[in-house]
Amino acid sequence: MKRIGIIGGSGYTGSELLRILTAHPKVEVVAVTSRKYEGKSIDEVLPFLKGFYDLKFVDPDVRNFDGCDLVFTAVPHGEAMNYVPELLDAGIKVVDLSADYRLSREVYERVYGEHKAYLEAVYGLPEVHGERVRKAELVANPGCYPTGCILSVYPLKDFIERVVFDCKSGITGAGAKPSDFTHYPNLHEAIVPYKVTNHRHVYEMIQELECSVSFTPQVYPGSRGILTVAHVFLKDEVKDNLNEKEIKKLYEKFYAEKPFVRLQESIRLSWVRGSNFCDISIKFDGERIVAISAIDNLVKGASGQAIQNMNLMLGFDEREGLFTPPLFP
Repeated sequence: MKRIGIIGGSGYTGSELLRILTAHPKVEVVAVTSRKYEGKSIDEVLPFLKGFYDLKFVDPDVRNFDGCDLVFTAVPHGEAMNYVPELLDAGIKVVDLSADYRLSREVYERVYGEHKAYLEAVYGLPEVHGERVRKAELVANPGCYPTGCILSVYPLKDFIERVVFDCKSGITGAGAKPSDFTHYPNLHEAIVPYKVTNHRHVYEMIQELECSVSFTPQVYPGSRGILTVAHVFLKDEVKDNLNEKEIKKLYEKFYAEKPFVRLQESIRLSWVRGSNFCDISIKFDGERIVAISAIDNLVKGASGQAIQNMNLMLGFDEREGLFTPPLFP
């Protein structure tokens, strides 16, 4: 039984880690931190977990993770760097759910600001970098938007001239802390575009796809899910040599051994809710490929993918504790 810790256990991603890990047969959560709720029991703060944990939140002192095999850092951007180097020095593997280690130092500091403790990490998209994840001590869990976007088009990477991503996310992507943006009357019966041309997640997409990327995020009045519509424009030299059947074969071949990617004829967010699946559908009109993907932003877009990475890092089958049907309806 591997011993697991979580730094930042009371937010959406931290509590989702706790929820999913209750069903994992090969790990035990032994330490969970929260500055705000230090000393309180997990079920006092997260009543939906009553009966599953006999733990209290502790201070995020690295000494509280002595004996852990792996720690998740589920904290805001700029905070993980305060813990990750010390955890690694203690011989503890880390999956970081923040943006602190997803990008090169140069790009990170241009986008997020100064990095006080930069280290190189493996970008934790298992369908793309799975073999590197297996050998990693530090994995940077991808952002929720980049996960749906990159997976939707990655089999076409060598053929893409330009891609335009149109994404709609549930409001949990904004985090657990309320704001004017997430206030019910401001979002109800609305779809709200935001950071229309300058969302920070675009840099992860550019890094992984190495092509021209345009990205517009929007929030819809739902809790979970990201629906991505990718408009893919091919390089001239390949445009006339591909048809929809051949494109689908590329996807089938690339994702043949990837258990959490499912190719579908059509897409519904409700078909992936609560699961670690990414569903993808492909259409082609001769000029433009339309690739549509659906993920649960808190599972495949965050905590589920983090556990998928944990499984690889600890030598487990990547499906362990995760391969369950979505919640439907």
